[in-house]
Amino acid sequence: MTTEYENGQLMMRGHKIADLAKEYGTPLIIYDEDKMTSIMNQYHQIFKSHQVPYSISYASKAFSSIQMIKILKRQEMELDVVSVGELYTALEAGFPVEDIHFHGNNKTPFEIDYAIKAGVRFFIIDAIDEIGLINELAKDLSETDRINVLIRINPSVEVNTHEYISTGQEDSKFGLSLSNGAAKTAIDLIQQSEHLSFKGIHYHLGSQLSESRPFINAITNVFTWLDEEDINIEVLNMGGGYGVKYTQDDVRFPIESGFDEILTHLKETLEASNRPVPHLMIEPGRSITAEAGLTVYEVGTIKNIHGISKYVSIDGGMSDHIRTPLYGAEYEVIPVKLSDDNAQVSTHVVGKLCESGDVIGKHKMLPHDLKRGDFLAVKSTGAYHYSMASNYNQMQKPAVIFVSDSGVREVIRRQSLPQLIENDVR
Repeated sequence: MTTEYENGQLMMRGHKIADLAKEYGTPLIIYDEDKMTSIMNQYHQIFKSHQVPYSISYASKAFSSIQMIKILKRQEMELDVVSVGELYTALEAGFPVEDIHFHGNNKTPFEIDYAIKAGVRFFIIDAIDEIGLINELAKDLSETDRINVLIRINPSVEVNTHEYISTGQEDSKFGLSLSNGAAKTAIDLIQQSEHLSFKGIHYHLGSQLSESRPFINAITNVFTWLDEEDINIEVLNMGGGYGVKYTQDDVRFPIESGFDEILTHLKETLEASNRPVPHLMIEPGRSITAEAGLTVYEVGTIKNIHGISKYVSIDGGMSDHIRTPLYGAEYEVIPVKLSDDNAQVSTHVVGKLCESGDVIGKHKMLPHDLKRGDFLAVKSTGAYHYSMASNYNQMQKPAVIFVSDSGVREVIRRQSLPQLIENDVR
């Protein structure tokens, strides 16, 4: 993200963060739009350099909005959705329906029917009973208008990440097992179905992965299985999960060198198996948006418990920043204005919601003279913040703006008080 201090003021692309906070209110999520498009281009360039058939599919669960989806369309990205709501947003943004892929471990009949009628023809099968369900709901399609499907498998690869974001292991709510025969059974059923076309496989190992080794191991495991079962595929979807830098201790997944290693190993594996290169897909989400996002809060109550702790309360909390209360995710918290003397003290930054666990970060080194009305910024909040925001305590969801070298634009307005109760029956 292009944030830096100028004359003690935090800036993004030439704009004072404090001025943006005053204009749009807080909590406020600010995205560096140019940063996001730059990362999208990185993914495109590394695959183009290997001269392989590919598509980059953005995982919309990381952050979805009409303006975000319009950027994806301009950048020639494809799109993953996991719910009828994500699909509806994509369609309202004018995203090409032929480039939308429907994921999810429990697609409801309503969602499947809605997607098929909207023109979605690409599904990722996550369970055996989905096969009959999708096939039945596609019964009104013509013989030539078939549903293309991948099956999601679990390649049993160990990953070093939090258990809540590890998904490629055998014991998971996602995917189909290779070892117990479920994946092969699914392929057989798809090939026997009337309206589905088996195209290939999908896997997702987990999130916040910082190096290429798990992806390389997955390729080895998957193609060993494909060779043993004599299964041919047209599409290989390697999922996402590429790590980002939330704090100085985190390691960002190296896009260029990491995919050089992954794609080189894939080519060697295909050559050894005497297989053609399939159409390759990946699904980055967090790695595109996380570090491009910044959340700004206004400081409220400050409590100094002598000899114990200093608590600084901000005007948001777990309603817009759930990852820390949910699984202890660490973030860098910085002042929007530097102190004149640079003196800092250990500070607990907490939200205003009625939970003891409503914590943004503990033991953060912040200016000793922080006072009510000052602004704090939490870095790398572009993924799984707005998308996971809630109305707990009837908190309003924050506004979202995009900043680029071309200027500033509001992309999501702050939720209004009437909107909080617009679905209530009076």
